[in-house]
Amino acid sequence: MTLLKIGVIGLGAIGERLIQAFTAHKNTEVTAVVDTNKERAMSMAKKLGGVHWYANHKELLANEELDLVYIAVPPKFHHAVAIDVIEKGIHLLCEKPLANSLEEAKEMYERAKQGGIIHAMNFPLNYSSPANTFEKLIKQGYIGNLRKLELSMNFPNWPRLWQQNDWVAGREQGGFVLEVGVHFIQLTQRIFGEITHLNSVLELPEDESKCETGVIGSLEVNGTPFLINGISQIAGSERIAYTAYGTEGTLSLVDWGKLEGGKLGEGIQPIHTTEIQSTLLDHLVAAIEGKENRLYTFKDGYDAQVILEKLRAI
Repeated sequence: MTLLKIGVIGLGAIGERLIQAFTAHKNTEVTAVVDTNKERAMSMAKKLGGVHWYANHKELLANEELDLVYIAVPPKFHHAVAIDVIEKGIHLLCEKPLANSLEEAKEMYERAKQGGIIHAMNFPLNYSSPANTFEKLIKQGYIGNLRKLELSMNFPNWPRLWQQNDWVAGREQGGFVLEVGVHFIQLTQRIFGEITHLNSVLELPEDESKCETGVIGSLEVNGTPFLINGISQIAGSERIAYTAYGTEGTLSLVDWGKLEGGKLGEGIQPIHTTEIQSTLLDHLVAAIEGKENRLYTFKDGYDAQVILEKLRAI
């Protein structure tokens, strides 16, 4: 098939990561990039073999013939950029969280749906072998009946050392609840169903521009307790653990890519992942070609954001 032409808007750490994936995929090629930092845009364009570069997304949309636009700018700009892309009728992949407010997220979803375009979120956990083996074991009854879900997030540094920028550290758009918690909120909704927020408490620094340094949230999934406990600026190593406790055992997804668990009376041991790993780009290409696919859309992004905003309410 003809290579799909991709435009990338936003060249931060996450944007660059997806550029590498687009470049490596046999069915996609990045043909233009955008960043308000002209030097960064020029450098990336050169690295990609001399593709076109722009400092403004409107110039990209006016001058390029594209199959897909990937939005990797900070969340407060998602809405404005996405609406412009939707109006051009171009398929769209957006970073999480979907938008900077529920109102923006809802409009983005509704407009994309009405526009008849492919609209996808970058929720990579959905395509990982460990996460899919976790779901398979849950549905096979590995833990028995679910008693409690728990998400624990420990960050010695936030922002993480590889992700130092003002917006990730800021209260308006950043914080680990939005940046990391969103993945597990969405995964929970996918595997276990609707989440109900009961109450939550944020630990906030004196500087009102800075994001949370801690969160304790009490939620439910179909009447089962779901606890979220996160803290940053602490001693030790980063650790993220998503754990399901059941009547017959325990199962955890640890640090994104490790699966471990055990039955009652046993110790916790590593579990070999068995599910075939696919990629978001595989499913994007399939969707654009009209083939069977498993994409997570702006609707999934909106549903996750409903819970995120309640967790972050001050």
